Amino acid sequence: MARVKLDNYAYADVPRLGLRGWLRWIWRQVTSMRVALILLLLLALAAIPGSVLPQWPQDASDTAAFLAENPTWGPLLDRLGFLDVFGSAWFTAIYLLLFASLIGCILPRIAVYWRELRAEVPAAPTRLDRYAPVTEDSPLNPADAVAAVRTEIAGRGPAPWRWLTGHRVRVDERTTRDGVAQIAVSAHRGHVRELGNLIFHVSLVGILLAVAAGSLLTYRGQALIVEGDSFTNAVVAYDTYEAGSLFSEDDLDPWILTLDELDAQFDETGRPTMFTAYATLTEPGQEPRAVEAQVNRPIQVEGAKIYLQGNGYAPSFTVTDSSGNVAFQGAVPFIPQDDVYTSTGVIKVPDVTEGEQLGFSGTLLPSALGEGADAISVFPSPENPVIYLQMYTGDLGLDSGIPQNVYTLDESQLSPVRDEDGELAVIELVPGETAALPDGLGTITWDSLDRFAGFDLRRDPSLPWLLAFAITTLLGLGLSLFAPRRRVWLTAVAADAGAGPVTVVTAAVWSPPHDAGAALTRERALAAATGRPRPSSTSPEDDE
Repeated sequence: MARVKLDNYAYADVPRLGLRGWLRWIWRQVTSMRVALILLLLLALAAIPGSVLPQWPQDASDTAAFLAENPTWGPLLDRLGFLDVFGSAWFTAIYLLLFASLIGCILPRIAVYWRELRAEVPAAPTRLDRYAPVTEDSPLNPADAVAAVRTEIAGRGPAPWRWLTGHRVRVDERTTRDGVAQIAVSAHRGHVRELGNLIFHVSLVGILLAVAAGSLLTYRGQALIVEGDSFTNAVVAYDTYEAGSLFSEDDLDPWILTLDELDAQFDETGRPTMFTAYATLTEPGQEPRAVEAQVNRPIQVEGAKIYLQGNGYAPSFTVTDSSGNVAFQGAVPFIPQDDVYTSTGVIKVPDVTEGEQLGFSGTLLPSALGEGADAISVFPSPENPVIYLQMYTGDLGLDSGIPQNVYTLDESQLSPVRDEDGELAVIELVPGETAALPDGLGTITWDSLDRFAGFDLRRDPSLPWLLAFAITTLLGLGLSLFAPRRRVWLTAVAADAGAGPVTVVTAAVWSPPHDAGAALTRERALAAATGRPRPSSTSPEDDE
């Protein structure tokens, strides 16, 4: 027990919470809607550094460069997890707490809505005076009048549609305080709203589970493929690759994608009008088939989609050493830097002479205008392609074992090559041209100008489930917001009007003020009980 001071003169002994009490209190706080909203805001704020700062899983070389450029703040941010936000312990803790909070908020409500959905329709009030009742005489006997009313307000059409648009009906035979026997009808339409609430909350749980499963079972990779080259679906072939913790690399289907041609079309002003990648897809146990990829029109392959994400030029080079032996040969992707495809790239030649490596930093102008340092590209298509190369010698760092960005040169261990005047040596090439390297180091030939396509492959088995649950969430929300909550009551009492027996029918309705169809429902119930024609309405909502 704990002694608590109530005021200046009074004390009270209250039981201590204990471990179980504290755990229950913490769980109630975590599963409150207020905490769920706070955690949702924290998750959004925590994701901001992941989109602003470079991240190790997405671009290791860029992250390493960020650390080198920021020797003070970089290591601190790295230790705190800001350079791998989505894999950090604190981001995972926020995500798991939010997940637990939402589950704790939603699951109890699902049970409540399920009980309310299955609850029996309440009996009609003994007195209808508070609900502006309308009374009429009916030539039908009470049983027939009630049967007609039940058929009318229970709904029309197929059974499932009747259950959604009609009323749940309860019929009681009872005796009033005055000793008069009557048949009372109670009809309730709020079950549609409860159904909507139930669908909405179940769908929210489904979305949470689908998101969690997607983060564990998905994988995503990016790769650049030059025209004429092939890509095999293996981890080592991707430029970047990331996967969920439950996805195994052994599950990758070993299909092969060969890029036959990349067709890039531009209008007269240089704006792109169409990008189409023509490729050949070879899947295990199947014949090769021709496929196409365009922007937002991916290639479908074994549970995954291959998106065309980018394109550019990949000039092919041949570099020989001083003895005439081929030291390098192949295509090198040059990455576009502007709308006219001014592109930059690097060539890394590991062995030219013993202990000497070569690196070239190049700029490609697809449609060059001007000469030397003043040259610019004026159109993205290769109308007048020119490449300017700057040459470096030294250690490229290829033997250090540290991953490198293939599109940049690490100049820390390199020395620029200079010409006879001491200026930086710049080699100018056009397709098919061969140039001698300074200091007799060999030659470089620009063999051809090909294109490359950047592909983004994504496999997320949770996407169909996310779509389905998103649709049902909207459906449930629509039902819970717009389905009217309406109660209709009707009593039928046998009476003697002098000219013969009649049935006195009294009807009343309760609904929110905005429910314009409630009065029409009452009139239709009276019309059915008295045998009059069914009133119609021009409003579709009223005709439900």
